[in-house]
Amino acid sequence: MYNKRLGIPIPEFKLEWEDYPFSVREQIIDEWEQIRGRIPQRIIEIEAVINLKQEQLNKEEHFPLACQLNTEIAECASTINDLHLWYRANQEIHSRVHQ
Repeated sequence: MYNKRLGIPIPEFKLEWEDYPFSVREQIIDEWEQIRGRIPQRIIEIEAVINLKQEQLNKEEHFPLACQLNTEIAECASTINDLHLWYRANQEIHSRVHQ
């Protein structure tokens, strides 16, 4: 299912992982590998947004706007953290398929 915040689709399982047939699990992993491969580029895109917002923050003299920029930077950083977690999720899923 597409996650707007992350900018990528993320798995949404209706069943427990072990309840899927092996062929379906392989298919899920293949599709996830394609999605996972886009995560580094997505992180780069968000880092660029952070850099722009930091430049704005450095020049901003109006305190409420500076606070808003700081909040937006923190949200971007949180999104990057979540993307890193999803990127590493592949290792767990891959090992489950071979059990």
